[in-house]
Amino acid sequence: MQPESPYTRVEILHALADVEQEVASFFGSLSEDEFVLRVGDVWTPAEHLRHLNTSVSAVARGFSASRWLLRLRFGRARAPSRGYEQVRETYRTGLAGGAGATGEFVPAREDPPAAQVAQHRADVLARWKRVNARLRGALESWSERDLDRIRLPHPILGKLTAREMLFFTLYHDQHHVAAAMRRLPRFDGAPSAP
Repeated sequence: MQPESPYTRVEILHALADVEQEVASFFGSLSEDEFVLRVGDVWTPAEHLRHLNTSVSAVARGFSASRWLLRLRFGRARAPSRGYEQVRETYRTGLAGGAGATGEFVPAREDPPAAQVAQHRADVLARWKRVNARLRGALESWSERDLDRIRLPHPILGKLTAREMLFFTLYHDQHHVAAAMRRLPRFDGAPSAP
């Protein structure tokens, strides 16, 4: 699932579409029992996907906002955008240091009755498709220059260039697939996110 270090807006759009499909395929391939399997206090696969929905939706809102307003609120980037690998490593370092999701990004614990799991999964996957389409649609009007000059806030990483936020989003999606996979018995020994 590793993107080939996309950099341009067009490359990022393609990578976002690919990762969206891979995430949907993974969560869609789980049995109903696996989708809601709770192992200790960690998130279920369903909760991982709901977290991704919240995260991508927030990024889509940022990319849909007025660029003028974003510059006013978060300032203009003074340094060049870091690459995908650098953003990934910075995020991994933050996680290793104890950072994690907080507030609205923590999915409410849900244990739907067995009869409702199929509909719950269909609803969460449908939202996944919608939030990703919204993000890609918003990104269409951004220039390469704006991607490197406009900043967006990240709750763990601080202010990122818009391009860096997209790199984070690509990795973050993979990170949560790997996290969900590691907890499922049939994927015992699954590798961590690339």
